[in-house]
Amino acid sequence: MMIIRNPKPWHNERSQITSKRLYLKRRHFLKSLIGVGIGATAFSLTGCTQSESEQALKASLKRPKISPLSTNPNFSNLERPITDEKLAGSYNNFYEFGGNKSIWLKAQDLPTEDWKVEVTGLVKNPKTYDLDEIKKQFPIEERIYRFRCVEAWSMVLPWVGFPMKALIKAVEPTSKAKFVRFTSFYDEKIMPGPTFHFGELPWPYTESLRLDEMANELAFFAIGIYGEELPKQHGAPLRAVLPWKYGFKGAKSIAKVEFLAEQPATYWNTLMPNEYGLIANVNPEVPHPRWSQATENFISEGPDLSWEIKETQLYNGYGEYVANLYS
Repeated sequence: MMIIRNPKPWHNERSQITSKRLYLKRRHFLKSLIGVGIGATAFSLTGCTQSESEQALKASLKRPKISPLSTNPNFSNLERPITDEKLAGSYNNFYEFGGNKSIWLKAQDLPTEDWKVEVTGLVKNPKTYDLDEIKKQFPIEERIYRFRCVEAWSMVLPWVGFPMKALIKAVEPTSKAKFVRFTSFYDEKIMPGPTFHFGELPWPYTESLRLDEMANELAFFAIGIYGEELPKQHGAPLRAVLPWKYGFKGAKSIAKVEFLAEQPATYWNTLMPNEYGLIANVNPEVPHPRWSQATENFISEGPDLSWEIKETQLYNGYGEYVANLYS
């Protein structure tokens, strides 16, 4: 059963202080991985031998193919190679299952059978969709997008899904709707969160967009990747993909989409508003409080220190599509 819990107010000074301690703990762990290859990062924390872990990883990535499938020609060619499927599937953020990059095995506990997505709020046609309805009603296609994490690493990923504007058209938001909130599935019995944290965390995970951002051509709901249905570590069975924003804006395992009149609170902005903005556009000129965003490490085989360093592009290189939203 899906358990959706309402976020609680987090506006006192004490909660912000404990959130910073939590964040520093997380960053300390990530920094301890410097010099270790992705393979070791992915397999050393699972409690299995490397051979067993490799087999489990392959099994987690083996998903039903999505067909027929065509690639949108407007989003098919990039100056960077597509990230290897095993690398992308073993280097993930999914905070509900832990605070490190090796959560792919724990994420296999995510229950995805009979998934429902409730679309509600200020709309004329509220509806609850299952995955079969989504596949039948919306135009499914492949789009190859750059992916940029706020932690200054990047990938190139071939998502499969449909533009968010198609959902907007189907449910018809009223004139009062100005924002949308995405709420991720959460069940505290199977989602332990990070091993170390200080104080209560504002589950479930929520993110938001302005309605005009959601209506942009780039905004995408993914139901698959690499031509197959989404593996659980990628946020199965439905996640948001917003390539001009930092990755934390892309809510995983979405169970509810709500159209609202006011800007809603979001998970990371609630915890650390000085570190995770509500807009969160990729911008090399705006540093994170703890590191520069002028460059990024492009994920590849080998140790962290061998990854290619690339200059960060404004809006992650998608300015022609979105710059008009922020003038």
